[in-house]
Amino acid sequence: MSLVLRYAARSDRGLIRGNNQDSVYAGPRLLAVADGMGGHAAGDVASKVVIAALEHLDADAPSGDMLQALREAVFDGSEHLREVIREAPQLEGMGTTLTAVLFAGGRLALCHVGDSRAYLLRDGVLSQITHDDTFVQTLIDDGRITPEEANHHPQRSLLLRALNGQEVEPDLSMREARIGDRYLLCSDGLSGVVSEETLAEALKDPDPQATADRLIELALRSGGPDNITVIVADVVEDDGRSALLEPVVDGAAGDNIGQRQVDGRSAAGRAALADPPPPPPTSAQTTVSPAPRRRRGLRLALWAVGVVVVLVAAGIGTYLWSLQHWFVGVQGEGDSARVTVFRGLNTSPFGVDLYRVDAVTDLVLGDLVPATRGNVADGITAQDADDAARIVRDLHDQQLPVCPATTGSSTGRTPETSTPTSPSPAIGTGAIPTGSPTSALPEGSTLTTGAAPSTSTRPMHSSEPGVDCREEK
Repeated sequence: MSLVLRYAARSDRGLIRGNNQDSVYAGPRLLAVADGMGGHAAGDVASKVVIAALEHLDADAPSGDMLQALREAVFDGSEHLREVIREAPQLEGMGTTLTAVLFAGGRLALCHVGDSRAYLLRDGVLSQITHDDTFVQTLIDDGRITPEEANHHPQRSLLLRALNGQEVEPDLSMREARIGDRYLLCSDGLSGVVSEETLAEALKDPDPQATADRLIELALRSGGPDNITVIVADVVEDDGRSALLEPVVDGAAGDNIGQRQVDGRSAAGRAALADPPPPPPTSAQTTVSPAPRRRRGLRLALWAVGVVVVLVAAGIGTYLWSLQHWFVGVQGEGDSARVTVFRGLNTSPFGVDLYRVDAVTDLVLGDLVPATRGNVADGITAQDADDAARIVRDLHDQQLPVCPATTGSSTGRTPETSTPTSPSPAIGTGAIPTGSPTSALPEGSTLTTGAAPSTSTRPMHSSEPGVDCREEK
């Protein structure tokens, strides 16, 4: 049993956009949707370039590694984008999403970059089989917002990956194809405004073309704020009729030849008809006009002012937040620096101090015991003002003792004693008689008869300011 695809594709510029930057290709073996971005004359170029790089995959039945074939085609398209940007620098910043399917019998290779999507309807259950490369999807993955909240998030269109001429590795996967499977490939012009429940209901129509038309109208009815592109493809048993299907190329890649007139009797149709596509540019319109430049310059200026305001507000907020912190450090240089109470964070990013002086104490760094000086110089964190005051009180107790005052000779000799008048034994002749004046001499002293007054031989320690004592102020 041979399986084939029966498909329909359609692309519409929507109700707001002036042109269609989406491109779509649907053939017997290749289905691809590319949603271009980058502004005027850029997004449509990007989507066309990438679709053109993949078209050859539809020419022959895939053989060998289908994922590698898709990967190489994507890299070729990215390289072509790089060449286009090199030749036309004004197109810098253009890019495109890509969701593509390569089909061969019972196998299906899926390639994805960006926020275009692929859905699978199997046994009545619709499931998304691609993962959006968007900022809001990371928030959903982290559990910070719900999928419903993502639909209204201000940054829901922020892409994290796209084909833009840089090296990007696409998401690649293989899937099993079954009879009765229905695949939907679409740009965010559909998935961003129509709920999955509504998509599932619309996909119940057995006719792929009628389903594609219905999906476009649902997006237009929801406001049509973006270009809308859809492919509806059914996996069916080959009955020979699939050979009659021609590839569909639409959107920017097909010069919008498939842009259909919607039913003017419907609300969406009347809205679409009320906003017709822009007329072809005339020679006068192709000349460079200064007005767009001024508008672009004004947008850039407003953007720059907004960035400055945000940065200034962030800086002020950070500084005010830092003032809720306290620490005890020093002000000044060397051992003469004063112990100081600071309010803020003990750091200076980019040379900007995130603290200010709250109080300068009478404590001198050099008067503290050496083990404490390093901690104070590095800064001691306090919980609040009261805690900082407590730290200062504790530092008073960590001061060196006051150096002793010097009187008379500085040799440390003991005061003179009177020479005894009574006879004394010779040196080393025995014990000193009881009651002799020499009994008051310190232990270890000697007495020389008839000589000068006795002196103490005990060594006296000399105090050094800043090491083991401090000078009295």
